[in-house]
Amino acid sequence: MEETSIFQDALVRVKSLSELANIDPEIIEGLLHPKEIMMVSLPVRMDNGAQKYFSGYRCRYNSILGPTKGGVRFHPNVNEDEIKALALWMTIKCAVIGLPFGGAKGGITVNPKELSPMELERLSRVYIRVLADFIGPHRDIPAPDVYTNSRIMGWMMAEYDAIKRTHSPDVITGKPIELGGSLGRDDATGRGAYLCTLELIHKMGWNPTEMSVAVQGFGNGGYHVARLLQQAGCKIVAVSDSQGGIYSEAGFDIKSLWQGKQQSKQIKGIYCKDSVCELIEHKTISNEELLTLDVDILIPAALEGVITKDNANNIKAKVIIEIANGPILSEADEILNHKGIKVVPDVLANAGGVTVSYFEWVQNRIGQAWTLEDIHQKLKEKMTSAFEAVWDLAENEGYTLREAAYVKALRKISSAVEAHGTRDYFNHD
Repeated sequence: MEETSIFQDALVRVKSLSELANIDPEIIEGLLHPKEIMMVSLPVRMDNGAQKYFSGYRCRYNSILGPTKGGVRFHPNVNEDEIKALALWMTIKCAVIGLPFGGAKGGITVNPKELSPMELERLSRVYIRVLADFIGPHRDIPAPDVYTNSRIMGWMMAEYDAIKRTHSPDVITGKPIELGGSLGRDDATGRGAYLCTLELIHKMGWNPTEMSVAVQGFGNGGYHVARLLQQAGCKIVAVSDSQGGIYSEAGFDIKSLWQGKQQSKQIKGIYCKDSVCELIEHKTISNEELLTLDVDILIPAALEGVITKDNANNIKAKVIIEIANGPILSEADEILNHKGIKVVPDVLANAGGVTVSYFEWVQNRIGQAWTLEDIHQKLKEKMTSAFEAVWDLAENEGYTLREAAYVKALRKISSAVEAHGTRDYFNHD
């Protein structure tokens, strides 16, 4: 299969869905072009004394709704095309949820597992050193993403503070709690997806205890959505990571799988009681096999582009909840829709992370720390309100959930642009 440009695929969606939203072509043309993108070489002194260079990126896609917001990922496949697509999706996502942010994204082309802790710190700091004038609390606010975490965000904030000779906890979100981070950030992405899933189950008139779930990607987001859905009564029958997956019709105890992965770095079919774990009967499967399991709910929570026109016909799930960014290519949307499979799109389903990042930014700016109960309640209000609005738009105007989410976002962005004036205003007689 010919390799698909993720960014071009994202643009195809924006163009086609803008017609549904009846958006002024001038406004859409502005959304087809990133506002700013930085591509930098990052020199790092390695532990063996050698100097090595890494490619770094940061894209501020659109700032009409506020300062740009988006994570920083460390991954071997990071490239300009991917970063632009992710920044565009963040622009749509913030508009869907109703956050006062535009979209951004950043990353470094690196396998962080090959670096020592000190090399990782040097790389994190030099990234901020090079981009210090490109980011800022009122301009662009980074956060964690794939293979980055709160400690890395803490290093980045410290480097920014040293350069600017100030203390600016609101320049970075996803920081350690002790450095101004927010409670509830660790499971925010998974919790947001869980809230969307429960809303959908309710809308469909289903019983959570009768739902079977498969999760592709057992990182932070995948683990927490699986954990919370299991608590709600769903049966998690399959999970996977980059090395492959496991399946059991009887379902797994998610906390046991997570405990085992932390110890062995592998997903194993086990059940743990305290520190004692024992193997349970299960089947080893590939990531591709997991996607085509006969389950009620499929949750792609790994990387983009895993469901294409080549495998979409083999999907058997009734519902797909996109936690990963762009796991379904646009060419597969029509196939899934024809099959009657409902898709809760990434720009809604995985918005819990940026929403709690927004809460952290607000807390830093007003000098207050909210309780975990406050965070969970505010997140629930934001996610369920956005889901309801998207669902109602889909039902009332005959859209899919993805179409409704994009229409909602594009209309909001359009209104902001029109407030400044478009061709129709300036040419009005």
